[in-house]
Amino acid sequence: MDELVSQIAANTGLDAGVARKAIVIILKFLQDQSPGDAIQKLVAALPGAKEAMAAAPPVSGGGIMGVFADLTGAGLGLAEIQGLAKDFLGYAKKKVGSDTVDSVVGSIPGLSQFM
Repeated sequence: MDELVSQIAANTGLDAGVARKAIVIILKFLQDQSPGDAIQKLVAALPGAKEAMAAAPPVSGGGIMGVFADLTGAGLGLAEIQGLAKDFLGYAKKKVGSDTVDSVVGSIPGLSQFM
């Protein structure tokens, strides 16, 4: 997960701590919302992700709007959230493949509009 945090921090200009918090928010949202085991493949491909997710507070309910509220509450603006999402998806596709990532995104109603 450190590699992903570093990449996102460098590409978006976010502080590494904020980037880590945002990644965990996204992972927990995906885990809560995505049926099946595709998200587990992604979590397993990010060393330290499972532990970071377990230590973090729960994400807000409310689907996409709830995760957006959590991300803005963590200090991200819309442009930063878009940059983070783009980098996150690109990194995830390198780690577990496009089919797995597309399966996760496609399993959550409305998410593809934002990614």
